[in-house]
Amino acid sequence: MSYLHFVLGLVVIAALALLASKDRKSIRIRYIVQLLVIELGIAWFLLNSTAGTGVVTEFANAFDGLMAYASEGTNFVFGGLLNNSQFSFFLQVLMPIVFISALIGILQHIRVLPVVIQCIGFLLSKVNGMGKLESFNAISALMVGQSENFITYKDILGKMSERRMYTLAATAMSTVSMSIVGSYMQLIDPKYVVAALILNMFSTFIILSIINPYDHEAEVNFDELMNTDSVEKLTFFEMLGEYIITGFKVAVIVAAMLVGFIALIAMINKGCSATFGISFQDMIGYVFYPIAWLMGVPASEALQAGSIMATKLVANEFVAMMSLKDQLATLTPHTVGIISIFLVSFANFSSIGIIAGAVKGVNEEKGNMVARFGLRLLYGSTLVSVLSAMIASIMI
Repeated sequence: MSYLHFVLGLVVIAALALLASKDRKSIRIRYIVQLLVIELGIAWFLLNSTAGTGVVTEFANAFDGLMAYASEGTNFVFGGLLNNSQFSFFLQVLMPIVFISALIGILQHIRVLPVVIQCIGFLLSKVNGMGKLESFNAISALMVGQSENFITYKDILGKMSERRMYTLAATAMSTVSMSIVGSYMQLIDPKYVVAALILNMFSTFIILSIINPYDHEAEVNFDELMNTDSVEKLTFFEMLGEYIITGFKVAVIVAAMLVGFIALIAMINKGCSATFGISFQDMIGYVFYPIAWLMGVPASEALQAGSIMATKLVANEFVAMMSLKDQLATLTPHTVGIISIFLVSFANFSSIGIIAGAVKGVNEEKGNMVARFGLRLLYGSTLVSVLSAMIASIMI
């Protein structure tokens, strides 16, 4: 990807973000440039430097170990359902979510996770031009997940403005939870999963600084959020049971959505092929063709890449990752890397309902508010994925 191509892509992304901005006068260019420079440095470190690739490898190896432990539990309960060398998506990709969720619950219970979240959130607030709560939320959403994250704010959610609600919801949609990272690593190269986790965080700050700028100091104070004295504490085994059940629910929900979406896409593809001579995915791939090209995908592969990107938006990232896996032999490594980075986020239509439902479960009024700006939410989160992939493209 040439530097001129990269600059053109940045200009287009900035223009698309400005189209959705509600307060262009409040945009602070200094922080956007600052965040972009930091993100470029992180992308180079993770994808090009020896030390960075070493960190990524160690992180991936750690998750490989966790997946091995998770398989012990899965095999004990479901082992008889698998023949040797067979692959089961539900058992080998989704079931480990239960174990990772339990680990997150333990780290949360012994106060390790809250301390890590607060420390990293504090450091981020010094460079992103946003408030402590926004920075805290970015790390919290990454660690505990887009749905569970909003429980943290249940006591102050009613006091939050629409702009702040957009920021919290967009951050949740633009990242992915640690509980599901291991599952992604079963489908795409782990180094791109690790890189996307960090790049998406900074891309989120950049896009939100354009689409949704506001005075963070005028909002609910961060210390109010951290005052959890009134929250009822669960015992260790009560907590562990809740997180295990939550992990299982997530796995089953993802499985159900995959069954429905894959079946629908197959039916629609068949109908479109019979009627128009082109599949539905290839059809919507034309819409994403110029975006894929802007991200650095060669023109000869942009249609194919655009189809995978569109699949993620219409269905979800798992369906798109499986589609990418099936087409690895027909794509260059550079294109695979770009698309892999793009796919690691929750930015799809189904996430609008998931996030709105999660918020509604805590505060009905704010849940309805999130549902109202759902399409704008998806628009911003998709730009985040495009920006992250574009920055990774110049480093791959």
